[in-house]
Amino acid sequence: MSTTTPSPAPGSSAGAAVPGPAAASVPVQVPVPVPVQTPTPTTGERALVLGGGGSTGNAWLIGVVAGLADAGVDVTTADLTVGTSAGATTAAQLAGATPAELYAAVVAGAPPRRAPDPGRDDRRERTRQAADQMARTAALIAASRDAADMRRRLGAAALDLPAASDASAQARWRATVAARLPSTSWPRRALLLTAVDARTGAPVVLGAHSGVDLVDAVAASCAGGFAYGVGPDRFIDGGYRRNENADLAAGCRRVLVLSPLGGRTRTPREWGMQLDVQVAELRAQGSAVETLVPDGPAEGLVGPRAMDLTLRPAAARAGHAQGVEAADRVARLWR
Repeated sequence: MSTTTPSPAPGSSAGAAVPGPAAASVPVQVPVPVPVQTPTPTTGERALVLGGGGSTGNAWLIGVVAGLADAGVDVTTADLTVGTSAGATTAAQLAGATPAELYAAVVAGAPPRRAPDPGRDDRRERTRQAADQMARTAALIAASRDAADMRRRLGAAALDLPAASDASAQARWRATVAARLPSTSWPRRALLLTAVDARTGAPVVLGAHSGVDLVDAVAASCAGGFAYGVGPDRFIDGGYRRNENADLAAGCRRVLVLSPLGGRTRTPREWGMQLDVQVAELRAQGSAVETLVPDGPAEGLVGPRAMDLTLRPAAARAGHAQGVEAADRVARLWR
């Protein structure tokens, strides 16, 4: 099913994701010494956009890409890949392993790897953290004047969390992210991962030439709770800009967007965070765009249940089925 669902709805991108800027084009700023890497599209360039959606969203994305590949459409050949939050993890994973390998690991029931933390009940802790995060961010969104104000408030709140200044918590998060990646090297193909500067609320784009390790870039893009430090800078989830950040593919002639959260956001409609707004912007600039969102069985496996690791195999299978079903349509865009 190809759709860009416009209605706001609860969602989560890498823990609890709140998308980003207003409908108008929002400048992407990066604090020195992290320069912005932007795409330099050429005629015929293809872009793959992977949106946020928590752990089950990551599994669904892997399933879709694997299903497309099994049906003869290899979207990992994209000239540009844009990853946000769970999509950043997926993009980095696809840079180091085949879709089939990643899919097999998920459906086998292997949870996303994390650094060991003896004595901790991970499932209960994740449930508590997700509930707390949803409540905290909902209050901040409600109090915000606009998207930029929301990002500043979310950044300030993330900086106030004890883990933001706890070296051991920061190291554990980095180790958890590193353990999930088959390779810790940036790929040769262009890859852009999104984040937000926690101190200023400015959107950030990290790439191979940004001076940031791939592990740190993914950890920053997925920092849906506390702010993650890279050198002197502090970052929060790229989904706080937009869940998909598809506008970063501007100039690419063909764009495929995979959105685990169905193109919806928890922000006011007038802020223009929805995927349909991003798609309209791209099409107005001449891009051909296709979107895939969770359909049928997959719909109940993402969003509020995004951090339930037991649902990952089912989410991956549902995504795979969608990928196979959508292969002919995607092939017409991609080839």
